[in-house]
Amino acid sequence: MKDYCKRSRQGRKMTAPRARIIGSSLFVCVMMMIMFSRLVLVAESAIGVNWGTVSFHKLKPSTVVDLLKDNNIQKVKLFEADPLVLKALMGSGIQVMVGIPNEMLATLSSSPVAADLWIRQNVSTYIGKGGADIRYIAVGNEPFLTSYAGQFQSYVVPALVNLQQSLARANLAVYIKLVVPCNADAYEANVPSQGTFRPELAQIMTQLVSFLNSNGSPFVVNIYPFLSLCGNSDFPQDYAFFEGTTHPVIDGGNTYSNAFDGNLDTLVAALSKIGYGQMPIVIGEVGWPTDGAVGANLTAARVFNQGLINHVISTTGTPLRPGVPPMDVYFFSLLDEGAKSTLPGSFERHWGIFSFDGQAKYALNLGLGNKKLKNARDVQYLPSRWCVANPSRDLSDVANHMKLACNAADCTTLDYGGSCNGIGAKGKASYAFNSYYQLQMQNQQSCNFDGLGMVTFLDPSVGDCRFLVAVTDTSSSFNPYQRWAISWLLILWQVWAFGM
Repeated sequence: MKDYCKRSRQGRKMTAPRARIIGSSLFVCVMMMIMFSRLVLVAESAIGVNWGTVSFHKLKPSTVVDLLKDNNIQKVKLFEADPLVLKALMGSGIQVMVGIPNEMLATLSSSPVAADLWIRQNVSTYIGKGGADIRYIAVGNEPFLTSYAGQFQSYVVPALVNLQQSLARANLAVYIKLVVPCNADAYEANVPSQGTFRPELAQIMTQLVSFLNSNGSPFVVNIYPFLSLCGNSDFPQDYAFFEGTTHPVIDGGNTYSNAFDGNLDTLVAALSKIGYGQMPIVIGEVGWPTDGAVGANLTAARVFNQGLINHVISTTGTPLRPGVPPMDVYFFSLLDEGAKSTLPGSFERHWGIFSFDGQAKYALNLGLGNKKLKNARDVQYLPSRWCVANPSRDLSDVANHMKLACNAADCTTLDYGGSCNGIGAKGKASYAFNSYYQLQMQNQQSCNFDGLGMVTFLDPSVGDCRFLVAVTDTSSSFNPYQRWAISWLLILWQVWAFGM
């Protein structure tokens, strides 16, 4: 199989034990408290989503918050502390996990002042009565990924320590917990029961898990069966889903019929080997893309995501944690992000359960009250017009124009396995032209292409190949990387100005 995939991921949670009620009234009270806490844990287990904002065509944050509320989604994970997003979440009642990019870890690990400033600017500013309900801070994002070659590894625990002290000084340490989302490549095994952390991570993972345990934080892990399937031609396709498999994994007395449970129990085994077998686990990212690669399509995404939801809410658990669902599961992702890097694969821009404009891609019951997804309301689009290849012109020289258009805009659906790969040469040229035209907010000159393009009012979409119309974005002139970079420069300046 072609190398369309270059990353991978994995995760899960435990509850209080049961026992017979005997003897003393004190024991009865204790047991009632334990059982009550168990019920609370189960009740709080929830389906959440990752809300990424790396998009050419962004909805207003208030529109996205309404989309979350309309679909009864009560938990959201952010990859950075975007002020506009956090302001939109204020008063919504939605629980928030806010992220710190890996690039900030070095400074946070060495400077308590920087940690104080980050907490003040990105947490304290937004919480309180009528504020954002921030429950977690994700310190880095998959900082132990093998492809980083240890670049962030030494910064993680010191950054956690400084941030924990900053939370304590702000009187927030009891309510807000620090976590570190990990990629599934942090651990390895031939079968789940043999799970161990990578040898070079053994010491730091023990320190990390000890820190999480002492502060009441869960272990957050990202699981991606799609990437296992996409990256390995020998991987059984049915093992990636929840519909049963003809290729189960037999591990002693345990049988695994899906990759999710196998990955999860590999982590459970790894945690057990360092003395933390009861560590609560949160699934930080899991999902299935709908475009950009073979196997990435609407049907597969619906079957996988619905199967996972049904599996989680059934409380079936896994062979190593029977009857215990994950603490929380955050789907990746809420919306497509058309400006993301395609280094892992073209599918990277198509993980959303909703398209970029908040429209549901397929029928999905999140198990949160609605039997199907509700679309975003009051989305403001540009006029219904498209840029296409002029049928009366010679298109023999169109390749360079397509290359220029696609270097700026998102043309990943044209790639092998994509939904627009089969629409023919003229159709592909039209798709490329229109993607650039919409990126330029339908500027008339952007549909010129040396006379090869023309504007049409007839929708050129074909089957599953959708020619988009851009939304009007008034939320920000900066992309998320620019926003956090500017914020971070301000923090660094204050650290320099007022001393370490």
